[in-house]
Amino acid sequence: MTELEYRPPKVCSDRGGYEMIPVRPVALDLGRVRQALESDGVDVLDARVLLIARLNPEATIHANGRVLVKSGDRATAETVFRRLEPLVRTGVGHAPRRARDA
Repeated sequence: MTELEYRPPKVCSDRGGYEMIPVRPVALDLGRVRQALESDGVDVLDARVLLIARLNPEATIHANGRVLVKSGDRATAETVFRRLEPLVRTGVGHAPRRARDA
């Protein structure tokens, strides 16, 4: 299984959020991540190329492992990320599912 390690949170250029980017390239199985999020009670919008976790604040999870938390407050963004990180990890090390398999 591929290890998933993140760089420290980085403020987005518009200062409207913080992004967490994997240290090494990774391809997530978003279908597995979606299932993990929903099993944990997170409302998810599946936009096929990314997932939107409807939390307060909202977060997007990209297939390349990038997580964007839409909060200008670093502490809030880190709290949301800590909740999401173990759920995101469920998508590592699996071949991405095709749409008809999900």
